[in-house]
Amino acid sequence: MPLPSTPAAPTRVRHRWAAVAGLLVLSPISAEYLIGYGESTGRPLELLAGLLILAPLYGTVAVLIRETTRRTGRGWPTILLLSAAFGVVQAGLVDQSLFDNEVDADGPDWATQALVTLIPGLGVDAASLLNYVGGHVIWSFAAPIAVVESCAPRIASRRWLGPVGVGVMVSLWVLSAALVFNDTAADSTAGPAQLIGAAVVAVALIAAAFTVRPAKAPSSGRAPSWWLVGGVTGVVWCAHQLLPATWAGVTVNVVAVVALAWLLLRWSRRRGWGRRHVLAVAGSALVVRAGLSFLVEPLGDDVDSTVKYAVNATMLGGVAALLLMAAHRVRRREPSAC
Repeated sequence: MPLPSTPAAPTRVRHRWAAVAGLLVLSPISAEYLIGYGESTGRPLELLAGLLILAPLYGTVAVLIRETTRRTGRGWPTILLLSAAFGVVQAGLVDQSLFDNEVDADGPDWATQALVTLIPGLGVDAASLLNYVGGHVIWSFAAPIAVVESCAPRIASRRWLGPVGVGVMVSLWVLSAALVFNDTAADSTAGPAQLIGAAVVAVALIAAAFTVRPAKAPSSGRAPSWWLVGGVTGVVWCAHQLLPATWAGVTVNVVAVVALAWLLLRWSRRRGWGRRHVLAVAGSALVVRAGLSFLVEPLGDDVDSTVKYAVNATMLGGVAALLLMAAHRVRRREPSAC
């Protein structure tokens, strides 16, 4: 008698949870570890231990943003707006780094520069706003979501969690956010008006995320090569990270990001645009982040340079391996992609 066939459902469940676990881990690594600025950069075991706090703080949000977007049948505009909203929540309400305008005289060179782009009346530094909120949008949430979905293209447009899973993600984020808030709120210089303003902006961004809808793609025109897309976005990500924290630097930064958004919107409406192009945009962000880590001086004075560069190289190698795997899986799923 032939054996009964094994149900496919358990396999699909394992695939979904593997994708969730991957996003839980990649999000904090992309947000905090790839750039290599932390004191724990020279202590790999501490990097692993740090994920116990950072995965619930960053990874759960990435999972929830992605889950909400796919469940409601929306696309990347919603992901980006929700990412911006939670970037404001994280930097403005949880750790309140957005309102920390004090210069650390004992920090490395990049942390001791005077803040010259303070916005009058708001107590917010424009360069820090781009760094914190923009960084969350790109590296904490959007890029990890795109890369993990590319690693699992068969289930990229489906829900990954049930009600219990969503509840677990929310609970983990609330717990980690409370821990971070309790650790940083006592030293925060944010006033009530600033906190209320951040909350209002976050709510407005969330509302916009569920109002905007992606435009339908026209039939004329063809999307450029994904290599070109990755190259152009990589240049902009480099500029975003390297431009000086001056009004001129902020202006160029904003113009470059807005121009890139306009260009990607036009390209994404053309025939042939697919997941490989999305992976090129996200992958270039991770490569730039990991590559620039070799130039970053970590916090603290006891970071051994040999270990630091070894960690930087390991991170860059890990990013390369992950992107190669994602590209292979996307190519199998979309063999006709350019």
